[in-house]
Amino acid sequence: MSNTERSSLESWYAPLKREQPQKKRRRRKKTAWRIAAVLILVLVLILGSSLAFSGSGADSSQSGSMPDDWEDYFRNYFEDAQTTTVNTNIPRADLEPGFTIELQEQGEELSLQQLYERCADTIVAITGTVEDESGYYWGTGVIASPDGLIVTNAHIIDGCDSAKVTLYNDESYEAKLVGVDGISDLALLKIDAEGLPAAVFGDVSSIAVGDEVAAIGNPLGEDFRSTLTNGIISAIDRGLNYNGRTMSLLQTNTAINQGNSGGALFNMYGQVVGITNMKMMSYYSSIEGIGFAIPSSTVKSVVDSLAANGEVRGRPSIGITVGAIPEDVSSHYDIPSGLYVSGVQENSDAQLKGVQVGDILTAVNGQEVYTTEDVAAIKDAMAVGDTMTLSLWRDGETIEVEIELMDTNDLY
Repeated sequence: MSNTERSSLESWYAPLKREQPQKKRRRRKKTAWRIAAVLILVLVLILGSSLAFSGSGADSSQSGSMPDDWEDYFRNYFEDAQTTTVNTNIPRADLEPGFTIELQEQGEELSLQQLYERCADTIVAITGTVEDESGYYWGTGVIASPDGLIVTNAHIIDGCDSAKVTLYNDESYEAKLVGVDGISDLALLKIDAEGLPAAVFGDVSSIAVGDEVAAIGNPLGEDFRSTLTNGIISAIDRGLNYNGRTMSLLQTNTAINQGNSGGALFNMYGQVVGITNMKMMSYYSSIEGIGFAIPSSTVKSVVDSLAANGEVRGRPSIGITVGAIPEDVSSHYDIPSGLYVSGVQENSDAQLKGVQVGDILTAVNGQEVYTTEDVAAIKDAMAVGDTMTLSLWRDGETIEVEIELMDTNDLY
């Protein structure tokens, strides 16, 4: 709700101003009529309020707040959210083809004090710098191996020319880059160290909403290093759009702030079940307790691939960016429900087959789609090289386009 909408709605709830009677004596009949008149006035205000609320939806769009042309509306509604790559000039390290993250079974449950004592030393601070620029990027990382492999978020090192890792004991090392993946927002760094306290990663398949968790990271800079916060798992498989693609994340009410990125979300067995990477924010209202973490199952898959290849291969991509069409908007413009195509990746098979910005995707392989999660579920069950049929609404007609899924790294 915009500030304008909020203020207009609040005005309907302004208290009624009643004049005080000038005479203390009234005849009962006249008083009864006055009471009836007040009740009628209140009823009229209630009906007016109802009309105002209903007008804030689709009807309000007809009052001139929405453009006449639906394509103009969507050009303003959707930003150009093409998937982009992470660009970094951090020197490359040798690959670690024998390294894999092992997901452990749950062991003994810990208190928060025990968890912090056991796990705090596995968390590091990461400082990224850019040549010819003042300041630095600040974040968190997790020690993944005793010989210096560090898991963190890709966005922490995006654009950086160098990165420094600071351990629990204040020892600092220059980091090299093993691999980075902007789509999953994960990166693998390497420092020249031995005998480090490596974190234990847990199996996220048994985690449930309501399970207690704790985060350790470095929020807001150097002064708050190794901060412990705790909460619960609020949702599992929460689909959020990041960098033009949908990520499936753990949601938690654990306090997550800038600088926590790349840190660990632990279960109460001292195991990493997620890498914290974002929180919900708003410029118009206060939002508390909505943070997110990349689940350990995704971390294992991506980091194992980064260690072996320096990148993630074999991940299918359609080559288009889509966004959901609000129901009131489709009704107002009399267009189909589905997903608006806001971007088509250059050199994708979708582009070669004629998919255009402004198309409305209504079905994939004959299955109706209404959310990005609907499309991702179908795509992720397929492989690079498979063909997919897109049903597209364009200029009042539905057309079928058959495209080949391509490797994400060949497109982005």
